[in-house]
Amino acid sequence: MGSTILAGAQMILASCVLYSILNKNTIWIIINLLMINMAVIADTMTDSKPLPLEGIRVVEFTHMVMGPTCGMVLADLGADVIKVEPLAGDSTRKLLGSGAGFYPLFNRNKKSLAIDLHSEKGREVVLRLIATADVVSENFKTETMQKLGLDYATLSKNDERLIYVSHKGFLPGPYDHRTALDEVVQMMGGLAYMTGRPGDPLRAGSSVNDIMGGMFGAIGAMAALMQRATTGRGQEVQSALFENNIFLVAQHMMQFAVTGKAAAPMPERISPWGIYDVFSVKNSEQIFLAVVGDTQWGIFCKAFGYGDWQQDARLVTNNDRVRARDWLIPQMRERMAQHTSAELAGLFEQHGLPFAPITDPQYLFDDPHLLQTGGLAPLTLPDGRETKVPLLPITLGGERPGMRLNPPRLGEHGAEILLSLGYGEADINAMQRDGVLRLE
Repeated sequence: MGSTILAGAQMILASCVLYSILNKNTIWIIINLLMINMAVIADTMTDSKPLPLEGIRVVEFTHMVMGPTCGMVLADLGADVIKVEPLAGDSTRKLLGSGAGFYPLFNRNKKSLAIDLHSEKGREVVLRLIATADVVSENFKTETMQKLGLDYATLSKNDERLIYVSHKGFLPGPYDHRTALDEVVQMMGGLAYMTGRPGDPLRAGSSVNDIMGGMFGAIGAMAALMQRATTGRGQEVQSALFENNIFLVAQHMMQFAVTGKAAAPMPERISPWGIYDVFSVKNSEQIFLAVVGDTQWGIFCKAFGYGDWQQDARLVTNNDRVRARDWLIPQMRERMAQHTSAELAGLFEQHGLPFAPITDPQYLFDDPHLLQTGGLAPLTLPDGRETKVPLLPITLGGERPGMRLNPPRLGEHGAEILLSLGYGEADINAMQRDGVLRLE
C-alpha cells in the first residue's frame, strides 16, 4: 500500500516538472492518467471484503431493543438499513439509567429518516422507499401498522417479493392481545424463577429476550431471503418475546421431562459438576472456578498438591464429587481463600482449567483480549463524544463485521434518501417547511 501511494506522489511531482516543458494537450493526457492512477489507489485503500448482505435494503419501523437489534444484525452484515423515525425521534434516544445505552448500541450502521407518517406526503415518501426495499422490519402493535397501511397484508399486495419481519410480544394465540416486555415474559416464562433464589424471582441482568428475539428476527429474514432466491416470493417472518423466553428455558423443561423432577433455581440447583462455583479469596476478591470431568480433577489436584483429595475414594468420579459437595465445597472454600485471585487465575490458566474473574461491565472497555482481537470498534455517539462498542460475536473469513456508520443523528440521512428516491431540493425544502420532514 505504501509503495502505491509513493508511486502516485512521484507521478504528481513528475507532472509538475513536465508541465513546464510539454504542450497543453500532452499535459492533460498525463493529468488524466494520474487521476486514474489515484482513483485506483483510493479504491485499494478503501477496498475490503464484501459483506454477505451487501445490496439488500432494509426499511425498519422500530424502537426500544428487539426491533433495532434485528436491524443492527442485518446492518452489521452489510445490509443498507434505513431507520424511519417519528419527527421527535426514537424514544430510546432520550432514555436514562439502564436504557441509556440502547440507542447507540442497537442503531449503528444505519441511516435515519425522520418523517411524519401521519401525513399524506410522509406516507407517500415511505411507500416509495419501501418499493426499493427487500425487507421491512417493525416492532409496533399490529393495529398501529394497519392504520398506517404499513402492515404485511397491505404492502405484499404491491410487492410479492417483500419480506416483512414482525417483532411482537407473543406469537398469534391466546396471549397475543397482551402487552409484553422483557421482564414480563421472564416472569411468566420461568426465566426469572430460574435466575433468582427460591421465593425471590429475578430478571436476568441483560435484555436477553429483546436481544435474542431481534436476532431470531434477523435469522428469519435471512432464511426468507434465501428462500426467495428460489421461489421468487417473500413472506412474513414473526419473532416474539414470550416464545424466545420459552426457548431459553427449554433445557429446564426437558430436564423435568427426562428426570421427572422440577428444575431448582440456579442458586439452588444440583450442579452437574463437583467444582463449579464462585469463591471468595484473599483481599476480598472473588473468582469463579470450575473443575469438570475426571481428567481435570487429576490435573487440579496435582497442580495444587492436593494428594489427599486425589487419593480419597469418595472423590474418584465426577458424580462422586457432586454427591460430596456438601462437605467438599466448604473445604474447597477454605483452601482457595489462602490465595489471591491473580494466583488462582495464573494456576488455572497454566493448567487449562476453567476460571473467570468477576468483572463489572464498564471494565470490559479495557479488556486486553477484546482490544487485541478487534472486538471493540471506535464509535461516535450522536452528541459527538467518542467511545468504543462491542461488535457482533462472530468472524467471517477471519474478520469481525465492523463499523461502517455511527449511530445516526435524528434525520441525518433524510435529504440523501429523498434525493435517491427522485425528490428534488424544492420538494425536500417544502416538506421541511410543512413539518413533514426533519433534517439534521
